[in-house]
Amino acid sequence: MSESIMISIEKLNKSFGDLHVLKDIDFTVKESDVVCLIGASGSGKSTLLRCLNFLELKDSGTITLEGEVIEKDSHDLNEIRQRVGMVFQHFHLFPHKTVIQNIMEAPMQVKKLSKKEAEEQALVLLDKVGLSDKKDVYPSKLSGGQKQRVAIARALAMKPDVMLFDEPTSALDPELVGEVLATMKELAEEGMTMIVVTHEMGFAREVADWAVYMHDGKIVEVGHPEELFNHPKEERTKSFLDSVL
Repeated sequence: MSESIMISIEKLNKSFGDLHVLKDIDFTVKESDVVCLIGASGSGKSTLLRCLNFLELKDSGTITLEGEVIEKDSHDLNEIRQRVGMVFQHFHLFPHKTVIQNIMEAPMQVKKLSKKEAEEQALVLLDKVGLSDKKDVYPSKLSGGQKQRVAIARALAMKPDVMLFDEPTSALDPELVGEVLATMKELAEEGMTMIVVTHEMGFAREVADWAVYMHDGKIVEVGHPEELFNHPKEERTKSFLDSVL
């Protein structure tokens, strides 16, 4: 496996007004790593993800993407966002477009793919997420799990180097969670670099190379899932895991 570093963060800080949400975060993700961020709500996990996609701009610290330090004034952040795909808790699909149109939109608009190329690519991605039969359906006719799988296909259509998932299953009915996690697991097996904020501890344990426990805006503990779940070193990690496992 390649050991090249995909994302590196040093001393990242982010506040919203008086609320200091991220405190001196240091964090490295290698190519093909699957990293799960775990922790209670409000611990800063989603904000960390949004800083990596530049939906939130850091107050201080360094974000390096594939060896290149990214600064908002010297980079086209839209170009960076193409390299860092994001899947949200709520699917944000265009309601007035069919499934296949949702997936074709960005590659045509942003990457200037021809309609034919975009359509061919979209069909491959729909097959990948198991929704070829839904290509001409509108989002309102899909289940939550199907919408989330379309959202994953839409993010993949930009051919990102890294995929960020912000609690991708928390808005879903329990019986639909498995189909989304199965799609994500398949991506992981194909070597996609992924950072996942999740409450699904079984997924973290099975799929992640690293689990990162965050509390109160800080990274408290990082470890291989087996190690972190079974033998947490920090008391705070232990009490969190006791409450969720």
